[in-house]
Amino acid sequence: MRCEARLWGALAVAVLVCIILLPGCTKPPTEEIAKAEKALEGAKAKEADIYLEDGFKKADAALKKAKDLLVQKEYKDAKTAAEEASSGAQLLSSQVDAAKGKMKTEAEQMLQEVKAQTNELKILVADAVKGKVAINPDEAQTLIGKNEVDLINVKVRLETGKVRQAYDDLKVMKSQTAAQKEKLTAALPPTPENK
Repeated sequence: MRCEARLWGALAVAVLVCIILLPGCTKPPTEEIAKAEKALEGAKAKEADIYLEDGFKKADAALKKAKDLLVQKEYKDAKTAAEEASSGAQLLSSQVDAAKGKMKTEAEQMLQEVKAQTNELKILVADAVKGKVAINPDEAQTLIGKNEVDLINVKVRLETGKVRQAYDDLKVMKSQTAAQKEKLTAALPPTPENK
């Protein structure tokens, strides 16, 4: 009985030693963090930060979390966060071309819409001038001229792969042209077809 008590006591001490020393034996996930950094760099080189912003921010945040956990010596959680960052970045890399293609298609559609809006704006300005409506035609004409130059620049950006920049420019142009068109339409007297 006495021998059995010693055996249980020794076993308890061994278990306690293992519990205390086990976390110290876990090695830092430096390889996983390096892999995640490389995957994020690759995703950024493919422009995932431009075309898949939210996903890239999430993967980048996971990498930062992994580094913070590494400093805090929370190696298991750091490894999990690094693996999450790595797999997220790899997924983004595989999705960039599709996202860029979708944005390019949307930009090309918006390009046609802005062209049409600009032409409608020209007609409205001409109608306002003919009808001697009290408007400032210079403001609309300046926007028309700016749009025509910007449309050329947008086409060049689309052709050279600067899709995001072209897309953002078109959104601004579309908004400004719609606002000017609305302003002119409100100033013109109603036509029989608009009643």
